[in-house]
Amino acid sequence: MTGTGGRRAIALAGAATLAVATTLLAAPPASSAGSLTATCAKTSDWGTGFEGKCTITNGTAAAVNGWKVEGDLPSGTSIGATWDAVKTVLGGHYTFTDVGWNGALAAGASASFGFGGTGPGWLTGCKVNGAACDGTGTPPDDTQAPTAPSGLKSTGKTATSVTLSWTASSDNVGVTGYDVYTGSTKADTVTGTSATVSGLSPRTAYTFTVKARDAAGNTSGASGPVSVTTDEGGGTSGGKVIGYFAQWGVYQRGYHVKNIDTSGSAAKLTHINYAFGNVQNGQCTIGDSYADYDRFYSAAESVDGVADTWDTGALRGSFNQLRKLKKKHPHLKILWSFGGWTWSGGFSQAAANPAAFAESCHRLVEDPRWADVFDGIDIDWEYPNACGLTCDTSGFAGYRNLMSAVRARFGGGALVTAAIPADASSGGKIDAADYGGAAQYVDWYNPMTYDFFGAWAAKGPTAPHSPLTSYPGIPQDGYNSAATIAKLKAKGIPASKLLLGIGFYGRGWTGVTQSEPGGAATGAAPGTYEAGIEDYKVLKSKCPATGTVAGTAYAKCGAEWWSYDTPATIGGKMGYARDQGLAGAFFWELSGDTTGGELITAVRNGLG
Repeated sequence: MTGTGGRRAIALAGAATLAVATTLLAAPPASSAGSLTATCAKTSDWGTGFEGKCTITNGTAAAVNGWKVEGDLPSGTSIGATWDAVKTVLGGHYTFTDVGWNGALAAGASASFGFGGTGPGWLTGCKVNGAACDGTGTPPDDTQAPTAPSGLKSTGKTATSVTLSWTASSDNVGVTGYDVYTGSTKADTVTGTSATVSGLSPRTAYTFTVKARDAAGNTSGASGPVSVTTDEGGGTSGGKVIGYFAQWGVYQRGYHVKNIDTSGSAAKLTHINYAFGNVQNGQCTIGDSYADYDRFYSAAESVDGVADTWDTGALRGSFNQLRKLKKKHPHLKILWSFGGWTWSGGFSQAAANPAAFAESCHRLVEDPRWADVFDGIDIDWEYPNACGLTCDTSGFAGYRNLMSAVRARFGGGALVTAAIPADASSGGKIDAADYGGAAQYVDWYNPMTYDFFGAWAAKGPTAPHSPLTSYPGIPQDGYNSAATIAKLKAKGIPASKLLLGIGFYGRGWTGVTQSEPGGAATGAAPGTYEAGIEDYKVLKSKCPATGTVAGTAYAKCGAEWWSYDTPATIGGKMGYARDQGLAGAFFWELSGDTTGGELITAVRNGLG
């Protein structure tokens, strides 16, 4: 068992369960009135591990903007998963800082964070904002300002917003936040190294700078400026077009990186997600070494017409072909996706130690053999604190903590993105994890607005697998793209960090007599590689569309019933993306399109 619930179950089952709610670190005495204090306690302890909670209380008469709690753990004891705080570790010294939304404490107010640990020890030498946690003594004077942030750049824009990222500052005590300026006006305050400035005017040039600050109120000099002109009204955030390249496509499908070029898709893409890296034992690992970096490509198969070499240490496989594709199309950015349906099982262990997971991913993505190939990482966890191929119980904050660790390790200079569920039903997968809180750590989200319905429900009812909107008779409320986008926006995620997902394939049933959606079936329709699923390039001829519903197409041919997107329905969906101010669109996956790239052309043209 994993996660908070699993640890508690184990603790209750063991004879060594201890009642430790009174095991405190720095319980503030009565003399602490008028001070900022922190109280930390073990809330449960099962001998080999524990859960803890710290509460910071502002006993002063003035507001406190930002807090930092630190202490030491003995050898053999460590803290792993942390929620509602950002954890950093140096040896046995642990530092916890606010996550932005819980950093400002009015007079008399409190904030708490929690964590899980292993080992028998406990924190000693507690300090809060440099002073003793019990409120005695005074913090040492800190007059040193942080260094100025560097590497400020724009990673996305719409008609009314600009998304920025930068490289973290350093400080003798610790950076607690960043202030983002538009000209001389403070536009936003964040704790991470990215921000989205909203409320801007279309087709307007803005100059941005960022300053860092610490808990003592010292402020750095301004970063170097970056100037950005917002899009025209109604446009998307840079019109991102992101396509997944499936590593296994080089086998039966015979789809290679060169096909991205010869189909004309490379010129229309802005980003490629290479799928997938594996997640095993809480670590990022290679998915298929032969396909990834060892397969020999002849001159005829190669992007640039030059054959691979067998020289020792030479990079081959899809990674080398992607390197050549980027050289031919310098605008392309490539991210390495980890997880997916089959390889998400290791995320539960990753959530127990996010820092170790992030370190393993960074080490793999930045391996010197292919570091120049990848511009960042994409996390495809199916699904945090919910069930996919396996069930996860990492807790509501588990996903946010993991994404925070990934961003901290990769920094502001790399792209960090994530594929997330599209289940907008009440209490569904979007509600299971803190996607809103984690949004500050990602450049954008890819909500998987497809596979809502399919022949896993063997008897139907037939329904489009990627409906844009609801419709009378839809089998499940909240299972449509518009509901997904609306729910994510309601959680505070800006439109400029959301893309619309498109499937370059269809899902189908057999034994169907009714042409319209809602018919009964006897099972999955036959498919080339898997029952119930087929590429668009096959379906357009095998079972041409006979109708549309909820912004997508369906087809009845003989006893088979299929739903899929066509160039026409994709055009409508791109209109929706523009109207919503989304960052663009992404699709699964490149090999499903025609050799001439009909669907990607519709995506590109539809976004403008």
